[in-house]
Amino acid sequence: MKNIILLLILIQFSTVVIGQENKDFSLSFNHMALSVTDVNVSAEFYTKVLNLKIIPLPPEVENVKWMSLGDGKELHLLSIFKDDIKTNKAIHLALSTVNFDAFVQKLTAMNIEYSDFPGKINEINVRPDGIRQVFFQDPDGYWIEVNSIIE
Repeated sequence: MKNIILLLILIQFSTVVIGQENKDFSLSFNHMALSVTDVNVSAEFYTKVLNLKIIPLPPEVENVKWMSLGDGKELHLLSIFKDDIKTNKAIHLALSTVNFDAFVQKLTAMNIEYSDFPGKINEINVRPDGIRQVFFQDPDGYWIEVNSIIE
């Protein structure tokens, strides 16, 4: 009799457990948006320095530029807010390249100051995993990291 009562109790509560939805989901990176002072100046910087391509938007969209980061990822530049921008090096956009040395040479040729993470000018940072990286700023002071890829 105890077994039957226990079985009935388990059946009663099993519908509660079975009836709960699995709300597990996965996320993937889509875009990063930056508030910039002048969208055209920033777009020129990102196209010339990082070789990003502009994603065409309808002509009526003003003060906004979308840039492709590749693989369906985007950088959105918005000059629609006039709030002060406050950031530090810990908040940065990080990109990787297989041609790290060529990229550093490009920064030097364009007279763009770069540093290691602590801030030593024209120094390359080496992470504990061997990845090399440099940090520099865009026209609005946002920090950008470009790092090497270990092949």
